[in-house]
Amino acid sequence: MGLIPSKMGRINKRALLGRLQHVGQASRADLAKSLGLSQPTAGKIVDTLLRLGVLEEVDEVATASLLRAHAENGHGKVGRSGRILRLNRTQPRFLAIQLDVSETNFAALPVGVEPEDHWTFQAKTPPSADAWVRQLKAVAGSIPPHDYWGVLVSVPGIVDEPRARVLFSPDLRWTEAVELPALIHQVWQVPVELVQEERALALGHQSVDANGEDFLLVDFGERVGGAAIVCGRLYTSALPLSGELGHTRVLGNRRECGCGAIGCLETLAAKRGLIQSYASGHHSVQPAWESLREAVAAHGIPQWLARTLDAAGDVIAGALNVTGLRRLILTGILTELAPSAVEYLCKAITRGAMWVRFGELSIETAPRRRAAGLVAVGIDRLALPMEKNSRMEEMPLPTPTPNWAFRRPA
Repeated sequence: MGLIPSKMGRINKRALLGRLQHVGQASRADLAKSLGLSQPTAGKIVDTLLRLGVLEEVDEVATASLLRAHAENGHGKVGRSGRILRLNRTQPRFLAIQLDVSETNFAALPVGVEPEDHWTFQAKTPPSADAWVRQLKAVAGSIPPHDYWGVLVSVPGIVDEPRARVLFSPDLRWTEAVELPALIHQVWQVPVELVQEERALALGHQSVDANGEDFLLVDFGERVGGAAIVCGRLYTSALPLSGELGHTRVLGNRRECGCGAIGCLETLAAKRGLIQSYASGHHSVQPAWESLREAVAAHGIPQWLARTLDAAGDVIAGALNVTGLRRLILTGILTELAPSAVEYLCKAITRGAMWVRFGELSIETAPRRRAAGLVAVGIDRLALPMEKNSRMEEMPLPTPTPNWAFRRPA
């Protein structure tokens, strides 16, 4: 049985957007040719997306140099038409919020978001829901009003994204007891989507990745976590629990973790754990993180850091072996510590990764692209959802209640 026309149309729209995400800009004729669509079909899709404000047209003269560079980089000839298309970079369509342990960041983002994070407002994350609402109201007064399609929120912890609930967050416990969308609706009356923070990073990297191959992304920061792109899609399990690499136990590690366990990798390899290990044997007037960076750059990898990187390498290699992925993306603070630390970690991963026995294991470092990931979610869930009812136009269908229950660890 074939696809119904309306669903086929949504698939074609997504394909066209994905093409523009990777090539930057193109003519109608080039988009039709690259996607295998007739020019009338491609033209109708383009007209619809222009009307919705997802795409915009730019003058060919103003972008001629960019087009030549695009062709020289091996992406093929770009059309000669003066009506060149790109994702809309002019009009903010989403309000993005990165809710983190220490800091909350805000930015009004267009569909054509920059490939790297640029947050407009930063503020210390408050200790309660009431204080966070006050923070939202203060930020709203500083952001020019826009006709937002939705608010997109990156949150840490275990997140039930379909029901927009934080189930467990060791470092932000107040988020478990509230409905974040309800808090946000006190300020912005638009749809709200929650995205687990590591999943947002993976989607962001995928949206600007020219390689296009599946990958495992591992991020080091306030926590250690990961997310995987498998068969071109974000890996999602039956339970809202995946990529929790930081909560793998490390033998001999007796540190208590916020999750309630003893010996989690996160207590060693997250920023707080690294600082704790370094500060136990050093005293400096500088902030501990800056002092640690200088020490590693000047003197190389100390023994305690080597043990931590070995443990992280074992955990990551195990995840690669389980998923069968041969491409790894590293983001976060460990990539900023020192080139020698990244090199040591890569060697530790390679020692345990099975792909090395049969072929090449690709390991890359990359900047965080969480904002781009949030916009990808906004496009997927709000602008062009696969369901017939678009939340830009009417209320969504009720979300089915999953057949599982979550119990907080004792």
